[in-house]
Amino acid sequence: MTATTTTVPTARAAVVDTPAHRDGNVLRWLAAYTASMTGDSVYYIALSWAAVQSGTPAQAGIVMSVSALPRALLMLGGGVIADRLGPRRVVIGSDAVRCLTVLAVAALLFLTSPGLWPLALLALAFGTVDAVFLPAVGALPARVTSRGQLTRVQGMRGLGIRFAGVVGGPLGGLAVAVGGAAAAFAFAGLLIAISVPLLVSVRIRELPADDAPAGAEPVSDGAGGGKTRAKDAVGTAWHDLRVGLRYIRRHRVLAPLMLAIALGDLGFVGPLNVGLTLLADERGWGASGMGWVLGGFGAGAGLASLLLAVRGRVPHAGHVMAYACLGGAVAIGALAFVPDVVAAAGVALLVGLLAGLSGALCGALLQTQADPACLGRVTAVASLVSLGFAPLSMPLSAAAIGAFGTGPVFVTSAAVCGLGGFVVLSAKNLRRAELPT
Repeated sequence: MTATTTTVPTARAAVVDTPAHRDGNVLRWLAAYTASMTGDSVYYIALSWAAVQSGTPAQAGIVMSVSALPRALLMLGGGVIADRLGPRRVVIGSDAVRCLTVLAVAALLFLTSPGLWPLALLALAFGTVDAVFLPAVGALPARVTSRGQLTRVQGMRGLGIRFAGVVGGPLGGLAVAVGGAAAAFAFAGLLIAISVPLLVSVRIRELPADDAPAGAEPVSDGAGGGKTRAKDAVGTAWHDLRVGLRYIRRHRVLAPLMLAIALGDLGFVGPLNVGLTLLADERGWGASGMGWVLGGFGAGAGLASLLLAVRGRVPHAGHVMAYACLGGAVAIGALAFVPDVVAAAGVALLVGLLAGLSGALCGALLQTQADPACLGRVTAVASLVSLGFAPLSMPLSAAAIGAFGTGPVFVTSAAVCGLGGFVVLSAKNLRRAELPT
C-alpha cells in the first residue's frame, strides 16, 4: 500500500466477527458507492437529454456511445493502475475527476449554449476515467472487509446498484424538468461529490499472507521469483499487464470463471436489452407492459442481492452458480413463448433472481480466489468482458430478430448463456469452489 493510504492492522478474528451489514466501515463504502452510481444514472439522463436538444438523433447517439471506446481500450491498463496505486486512492481520484468534469459542463451550459462538442468531450473523459475507476471499484471490497464477508458485500453492492437504477432515473428526469440539462449535470456532480469524503473516511485493512486463496499460483515477477506484485517495485505497466493476464490464464478457477462470465453476459445482454423491446412490440404489450417485465427482472435481481446480503454465505458456491446459470438460461428462452405480460413479468422475475444470484457468486468467487495483488487486473478483465464485448451482442440480436423472429434468437441466446453453466460444471476446481467462512 502507499504511504498515504490509511491502514488499520486488525486482528483477523476481530474482522471476521463483524458482519458486513453491521460494519460502519463497509456501510460508508456502500454509501459512497451508491451515491456515485446514482450520480452516474442522473449523468446519463442529463447527457442524453442535452445531446438530443443540441443535435440530431444520430448525433445524440454518437455522443452517447463516445465513452465506450476509451473504456474498452484502456480498461486493462486501468487494472494495472489500480494494482500499482491501490484501489482506494484510484477510486477517490476518479470520482473527484468525474465530479469536477460534470460540474464544469454544468457551469458551461448555465452560461452559454455551446452545442455538442463539450458533451462529446465529457463523454470521452467519462469513458477514459471509467477505464480506471471500474477495475478499482471491483478491487476495493477486498480491502474494506474480510474474505468471509465478501459474499454479503456483493449482495449489498447489488442492492446499491438496484437503488441507483430505480432512484437515479426519476431524479434525473426531475432535475431536467426543473432546470434543464445544466441543473441535471450539476445534481449528478453533487451526488458523485458525496462519495469522495465518504471514501476518504473508509479504512483500508491489511491483507495478511493467508488471505491469498489456497492452491493459487503466486503472481510472478516474470523472472521465476514467485514474488507478489505488492512486493515487486520494478517493471513496466506492460510487463504488469502481461503478468496479470498470464496469472488469469494459468489459474485453475479464474480462467474458467472468466469464460463462464463471458458466455453468460453474451447470452444475457442482447435479449434483456434490445430483444425485450422488440418482443414487447411484437406481442403488443406496449411500453407499460415492457415496464412490468423490466420491473419483474429488477425485483428478482434485488431479491437475489438481498438474500446474499442477509445470508452472507452460500454453501457449494460453484455448484449453485452453475445451476443458477442453467436455470436462468432456461428462463431466458421461455420469455419468448409466454402467453401474456403477466406471465412474462413472472418469468422475468425468475431470470433476475437466478441471474442476480449467479452474477453475485461470480463476483464473490473472483474476489476470494484472486491474489489481492492482482485483483485490479482480474477485475479489469471481467469488466472488459461485461462492458466491452457483451454489448456487441445487442446489434447482432436486433438484426437476428429482424431476420428470424424473437423465438429462435431468445433460444439461441439462452443456449449461449447456458454454456456458461456447463463450463462451470466441467471445470473441477471451479465446480468445487467454496466461499470462505
